[in-house]
Amino acid sequence: MMLYIRRESHAAAPRRRLVGSPPSLLPGAMFGFASYYGDHMVLQKEPAGAVVWGYGELGAMVTVVLSGAGGLIVMKKTAQVKEPSGTWTIVLDPMDRGGPYVLMAGQGLENVTLQDVYFGDVWLCSGQSNMAMTVLQVANASSELAATARYPYVRVFAAAPARSDVELEDLERIDLPWSIPTAENLGHGNFTYFSAVCWLLGRYLYEALQYPIGLVEAAWGGTPIEAWSSQRALQACGLLEDTGSLSPHQHLSGPQTPSVLWNAMIHPLLNMTLRGVAWYQGEANAFLHTDWYNCTFPALIADWRRAFHAGSAGQTEPLLPFGFVQLSTYRRQSPDDSFARLRWHQTADLGVVPNARMPGSFMAVAMDLCDEHSPYGSIHPRDKQNVAHRLQLGARAVAYGEKDVVFQGPYPTRAVLEVTRGLLNITYSQELTCRRRDTRAFEVCCSSKLAPCGWLPAPMVAVGSRTVTLALGGCRTLVLALRYAWAEWPCEYESCALYNTRGLPAPPFLLDALPAGETAGGTELLLLPSSRLSQGI
Repeated sequence: MMLYIRRESHAAAPRRRLVGSPPSLLPGAMFGFASYYGDHMVLQKEPAGAVVWGYGELGAMVTVVLSGAGGLIVMKKTAQVKEPSGTWTIVLDPMDRGGPYVLMAGQGLENVTLQDVYFGDVWLCSGQSNMAMTVLQVANASSELAATARYPYVRVFAAAPARSDVELEDLERIDLPWSIPTAENLGHGNFTYFSAVCWLLGRYLYEALQYPIGLVEAAWGGTPIEAWSSQRALQACGLLEDTGSLSPHQHLSGPQTPSVLWNAMIHPLLNMTLRGVAWYQGEANAFLHTDWYNCTFPALIADWRRAFHAGSAGQTEPLLPFGFVQLSTYRRQSPDDSFARLRWHQTADLGVVPNARMPGSFMAVAMDLCDEHSPYGSIHPRDKQNVAHRLQLGARAVAYGEKDVVFQGPYPTRAVLEVTRGLLNITYSQELTCRRRDTRAFEVCCSSKLAPCGWLPAPMVAVGSRTVTLALGGCRTLVLALRYAWAEWPCEYESCALYNTRGLPAPPFLLDALPAGETAGGTELLLLPSSRLSQGI
């Protein structure tokens, strides 16, 4: 008997399945696995157990058998088809990495068999168009596509773009069923499949870990975070009560209605056991509900974690590692600071991750990877290799606990104001490399009152091993706040002012400066994440 997973293009007639709807409501419903199980797939390895589910006849018993080389049975489990959903679910015993295995599900005289199944780590990649950009679109695309044959154990799957007003139990459509990577399926077309950031992250993780990696893409360009958020997550930020705050933005190309992508593209995947999530989204929210993002993003992360943990019968860990890309650039010399504000909000207004509001998260800074001449528009830079490299450093440190991996750029730890000389000495957390003595990289807030804030350039006059000295000019005594790289286009390609010795850029920041006493060198300033954006300053 054939598995009912469709192998044709996403133009096929949609197959909608509401949560709790029995298979009798579906034309041609039959016994089988859910849509995102197939030949060549990767299931999550130990210490978690992979969840396997599908459809069957109400009340029938389903037997799942996992077999290894030569047909040797490794595991055999049974489950009853539940009413009224018409679904069965089995949690496999934790399996060591490797394969290939054969996974068979049987109901009475019917059976469905999946071939070439491996156990490894499964990562979900989601977001908008910078996540949807395919390997065909990146810098050095031809060599990247030619290299795919060297990575047969990095398997790829892509859900098709879909929206729904209600939560769906299974995917409507599939763009790419589980596949061994080829130049054709990694470079299918512009903004289709397969995601370059997702592929490169998986490839770099495979090179570091040396075992199978499964990549699941669920992305749609031009979409705000509200569309990817459940009703619960939006309610946590008070958004659904304030309907006027969710008015659409005319310049966004994708669905903007709250929860429609959560319903159709994320909720169906909740039964999947995951190792981590990679997220590249936020450009849409630089134009829509920007200053809600410091709530909506942490709320989405927390909600996805709860939902994937519950949906996988507790197999996906509660603190599911969540990596994301901080926004790159868009318009050179734009006076608008919405990109800068969004970057800050991506860290829950704390500057670095992981932090108290975003535990278990990691971030790839990308503001120095600008691409003014990208044929896809400057908002879509082609250097996705550096993005994925920085993401995999965070994954290895946060998700895999590699203690010696440096994944964050340098960040200020203290400041001393030399009033008589008009200098501000900033100490950083890491050894610094100065790539450009930028006169506008740093700005100080000078005012005799809290608002409005008068931001003035604070040119860099000296850079030491871990220190930067700024000239304060007309702001000798009243330094209320300090900010760095606070611009839509803060620097040229790989040429921001400060990096660490491993080439990771110092992230942007907005810090309040509070007097904390006198030292031999001057007035000690306590640097704290600023609340000025929430105050409208």
